[in-house]
Amino acid sequence: MRIYLDHNATTPVRPEVADAMSAALREYGGNPSSPHAEGMAARRAIERAREQVAHLVGAEPEQVIFTSGATEANNAVLHGVLESAPRARHIVSSTADHPSVAEPLAALCETGALSLTQVPVDEDGRIRVSAFEAALTSRADSTLVSLLLANNETGVLQDAAALAERAHAQGIPVHLDATQAVGKLPVAVATLGADWLVASAHKLNGPKGVGFLVERGTARALPAYLRGGSQEKGRRGGTENLPGIVGLGVACELARLELAARMAQMEKLRDQLWQGIERSVPRVRRNGDAAFVLCNTLNVEFIGCAGDVLLQALDGEGVAVSTGAACHSGSIDPSSVLLAMGRSPEQARASLRFSLGFSNTEAEIERVIALLPSLVRRVRELE
Repeated sequence: MRIYLDHNATTPVRPEVADAMSAALREYGGNPSSPHAEGMAARRAIERAREQVAHLVGAEPEQVIFTSGATEANNAVLHGVLESAPRARHIVSSTADHPSVAEPLAALCETGALSLTQVPVDEDGRIRVSAFEAALTSRADSTLVSLLLANNETGVLQDAAALAERAHAQGIPVHLDATQAVGKLPVAVATLGADWLVASAHKLNGPKGVGFLVERGTARALPAYLRGGSQEKGRRGGTENLPGIVGLGVACELARLELAARMAQMEKLRDQLWQGIERSVPRVRRNGDAAFVLCNTLNVEFIGCAGDVLLQALDGEGVAVSTGAACHSGSIDPSSVLLAMGRSPEQARASLRFSLGFSNTEAEIERVIALLPSLVRRVRELE
């Protein structure tokens, strides 16, 4: 039986979610935009899901817009803010952004549509506050601050509320990618100071291909980004993915009800794993600030060990983990996040991410701890 420790990449769909989606496929045959009984029943299912999402993140249902996922939502915010801004074209982000933010920003910079200040992070992965404050005040044309609440590779948490407060003091709105955080820690849009907040269903045991954007009343309304219909308040045209939206709603409801228990269980297992690694494997280093990290995420450098080879060795023993790096044409690029934290390419390539979920057990963690010493030793001998 395999052990899945790659929940930050994607999570298994909960049976309750799958059952709700199956029922939606059978029961809601109407178009949610149609005025007849079948259409109205489908519309009620979508609005129920909207309420479930809103309750999880402390929003009002009318502030929730369904998307195909966080990548679409991030692009919608970044492009929409620029389109709606009369003159300002400067965005502040960080050097440890997720690709769904970093890549569209880079593309917009290449076209000359904006200028970008990427604030550095420290060796623990936290945004350097002094540099952040300097970036806010260095330009008079700043349009947006874009923050990643929880890093997908290291699990490091930013003090989003404090950073947003500083941005708002300069009159700059805040876009917050909370994809890795929702369902793993309490998330409240207003408390975090987010004008826009995004997340994906598949990171919290929902289906792939659906997510949401929360747009608070403090934010100016973004223009439509998918044109062709009046769906989602005219912002995202096209018939809604009703089964996916229903699944997202159920996943959010489960996360809201189980959050405290989930956090305690995942934190316990994460600490059990780290203590076991530290005890049994020589020359290891934890990447990221242990005091400010997701309850389920552990990123470890196995010094002098090829991370991609160790990943394959673990996979051969039935354990799924991640390098947190991109694989291109058979070669492993070092993690840009770890490089931003000051790690060398060799250190970044020697690092693995272990990310836990609701289904993991103490016995599984003990199995991984038992496997690692011999596997790491063998891989190091290959160097």
